[in-house]
Amino acid sequence: MTPVLELTSSPDEADLATIGEGLRAFNATDTGPFERLPLAVILRGSQGEVLGGISGYTAWGWLYVQWLWLAESMRGQRWAGRMLALAETEARTRGCHGAWIDTFNPVALAAYKRAGYAEFGKLPEFPRGRSRYFLQKPL
Repeated sequence: MTPVLELTSSPDEADLATIGEGLRAFNATDTGPFERLPLAVILRGSQGEVLGGISGYTAWGWLYVQWLWLAESMRGQRWAGRMLALAETEARTRGCHGAWIDTFNPVALAAYKRAGYAEFGKLPEFPRGRSRYFLQKPL
């Protein structure tokens, strides 16, 4: 049978799972097990409502902060820095030696720099009119 390329905007979940498992198996052979563990920090209000949080994971000795969000009412009060500090403490407990994050928001960029993150890469015009910044911090 001749292989066929398929392009889709609605991939099958099973196909995506196969691709993911294949890559994980390759990477484990190539670099060793990554021991990926989810990590979340949730900021809750007095009624238990979510006012912000971090979602990310640790793997290969690094913390990756995938999402960091704060409700409008919580911004400008240094909650981002406190959430990052808590995530970093947990990452150190897990044996991590570094953390990284990316953003295209100038306000977030300033907050991450205040928290000790340094830029190591920049992707211009992502999205158009902005740049996406990649930052890291030793733990």
